Amino acid sequence: MKKIFLGAMALMLAVSVTSCRETANKAEEAAKDAATEAVDAAKDAAGEAAEAAKDAAGEAVDAAKDAAGEAVDAAKDAAGEAVDAAKDAAGEAVDAAKEGTDKAVDAAKDALKKQ
Repeated sequence: MKKIFLGAMALMLAVSVTSCRETANKAEEAAKDAATEAVDAAKDAAGEAAEAAKDAAGEAVDAAKDAAGEAVDAAKDAAGEAVDAAKDAAGEAVDAAKEGTDKAVDAAKDALKKQ
């Protein structure tokens, strides 16, 4: 009876040791899997961040191009308006000079008639 009892105890001890080893192996595998998943998640997050940075840079370049185009258009418009204003001023000066010349000629004629 003693041998049976000791045999049963030895068998239970062997099963217990084997069970602990399997649990330890499962825990190690679970930790490896968790680490792998964490690395994959970090890679995915880094890829998404890089893609977002590329998109933001592209949008910034597009906005800069648009702003430069608008500045060039505004400069062209301002130059055109300045040219038009200069033409108008020159035309008015010519008209005023003609009018002044006509008055001077008329005054000279009147002065000659009075003599």
